[in-house]
Amino acid sequence: MEPELTARPRDQATTGVLLALGAYGWWGAVTPLYYHQLQEVPVLELIAWRVLAGLPIMMVLLWAISRHRELLRVLWNPRVMGLLAVSAVLIGINWFVFIIAVDTNRLTQASLGYYINPLVSVALGMLVLGERMRLLQWIAIIIAAIGVTVLAIKTGGVPWISLSLAGSFAFYGLIRKQVDTDAATGLTVEMILLFPFMLAVLVFVHTNEGTMMADGETWLVVMLLLGGPITIVPLLLFTGCARRLRLATVGLMQYIAPTGQFLMGVLAFGEAFGADRIVAFCLIWAAVILYSTDAWRHARREQVVTIPD
Repeated sequence: MEPELTARPRDQATTGVLLALGAYGWWGAVTPLYYHQLQEVPVLELIAWRVLAGLPIMMVLLWAISRHRELLRVLWNPRVMGLLAVSAVLIGINWFVFIIAVDTNRLTQASLGYYINPLVSVALGMLVLGERMRLLQWIAIIIAAIGVTVLAIKTGGVPWISLSLAGSFAFYGLIRKQVDTDAATGLTVEMILLFPFMLAVLVFVHTNEGTMMADGETWLVVMLLLGGPITIVPLLLFTGCARRLRLATVGLMQYIAPTGQFLMGVLAFGEAFGADRIVAFCLIWAAVILYSTDAWRHARREQVVTIPD
């Protein structure tokens, strides 16, 4: 009986790790590859189909897992709806900037944004929520800031893609932390709020330059409709892993996604990565290592303290 009881947590952890690898691997490789294949499609049309094709799937999913009552509860809660309206704008900005990064062959800049995102989240936690920062977290944020400054100086401009992605997703996480609902329901409401605007965007694009959905070949139409599943699948994988793994483990594994994006940008898409970027990225990676080490040590200490005698 005892071996079976100890095996269950291990099975849970193994499943969690596999789900995390799937989620972060998807975000790191599948999503960039998908949008890279659609560079001829207007960015506004791409983001529109991300919502228009994704919302019906989310509605069916919520019904299948009996979450429709939770959806109705959220829709009738003005405070939660207000917060989700803000988070919908933030995630929309994040998606838009990421697609621009892939479309303009600047995926390495996008990866930099997701590397520094956790550090921005820590800083927001201190400034907005009054959370205390540990010494290594301070050092990591300072080193990351130096790295971004070096990149700005070397490239002759502010790395707006990196900062936009890091900032929008950090603020998105801050808002969602205050929303009393699960990830799937929250994303569904965000898509509901974005739906009319995305529909208007699609009409605007169609009126002005024509849409690929109407004028493109069959394979292109199918690819655009896949924008929904491309968005939803990694979220479901992530939700599954978050329920099975410790937060510290999920936090460390999150760097798989920007690492995959970085490798895709340099090795698969042939983006330039000269000495000017190497220095900046080395500083960012050093900051990430410090932050991850501190998070791991802190989680270990908390685990030791909470173990009963």
